[in-house]
Amino acid sequence: MARTIRNKLGFTQLVTRSNILGFNLGLISCKSRRLLETLAFDEVRSSNAIDKPSDCTAFILHGLLGSARNWRSFARNLSSYLSTNSSSEWRLVLVDLRNHGNSAAVQDLRPPHDLDNAAADLANLVKSQGWDWPDVVIGHSLGGKVALQFAQGGSSGDYGDSISLPKQLPYLHDAEQLWVLDSVPGVGNPEDSSGEVEKVLETLQSLPSQIPSRKWLVEHMIKLGFSKSLSEWLGTNLKKSNGHETWAFNLEGAFQMFNSYREKDYWPLLENPPRGMEISIVQAENSDRWDPCVIQRLESLIRKERDGSEGKFSLHVLPNAGHWVHVDNPKGLLEIIAPRIASLK
Repeated sequence: MARTIRNKLGFTQLVTRSNILGFNLGLISCKSRRLLETLAFDEVRSSNAIDKPSDCTAFILHGLLGSARNWRSFARNLSSYLSTNSSSEWRLVLVDLRNHGNSAAVQDLRPPHDLDNAAADLANLVKSQGWDWPDVVIGHSLGGKVALQFAQGGSSGDYGDSISLPKQLPYLHDAEQLWVLDSVPGVGNPEDSSGEVEKVLETLQSLPSQIPSRKWLVEHMIKLGFSKSLSEWLGTNLKKSNGHETWAFNLEGAFQMFNSYREKDYWPLLENPPRGMEISIVQAENSDRWDPCVIQRLESLIRKERDGSEGKFSLHVLPNAGHWVHVDNPKGLLEIIAPRIASLK
């Protein structure tokens, strides 16, 4: 049975023990020697054995305006699958990205709020915990591009000698896996403001900072034409504060991250993945963000002949799902991802 270990803000609580490794000296991009807070995260383990070490680690990165808790159900199901289909002991780390979830209150995660710093946050977390580079990184939407930046920074040595891509030797058959869930790898069209995410952001910026109630929010969003499932999901991102509901995320910081998301281009990384890494994109069948020219370009990468000096690329289509893949078709998503992860030795 999968076991969830929830951390508290500013601290990290591991399955093996409680500690305060959320604070660490000498983290990446930090000039000060004082103790610094790292990202908040939850950990899901398939084993109840307190002292049993993990052989493999997978990071799960949520999308814009989301949090780690949005992926707990999927993570538990993935952990349960791995416990019966993998010989390894897996640690699943559900991260709250900067400006989101419990990390929204971490004051050491300073601007600029862009993908470069969001990826460096992950490297700082790895370093503070003394973990190896994760064997698998799964990122949805915004988290997908953070994952791509994390891979690009690691392969370029941006995070120092202690944080680098492993398994880049030709005789190792297992590749690190990077899963990008319904996230277009290229630059977004600055003239396109008709997408669902853009409409949500525009609407949230027009709302009062204090929401009367979760019920009011859901009903208000539905009246504006948003789906009931999306409206209810937005309601899960509210928290109580002085008798009112406020957002669990930093809306302005999240908006800056979205602008960075739209500006970043990772086509060169997909065309030449680092040796020892497989980058897999999962396209949601009913998502509104996939232009035919983008799909054609992705399909051409599948057909590209590779000589073994670089990594791999694959493309998967998740049927019966819109952008919110883990809500629309979690079973289908698990069927795509889980067997591939379990194949890692």
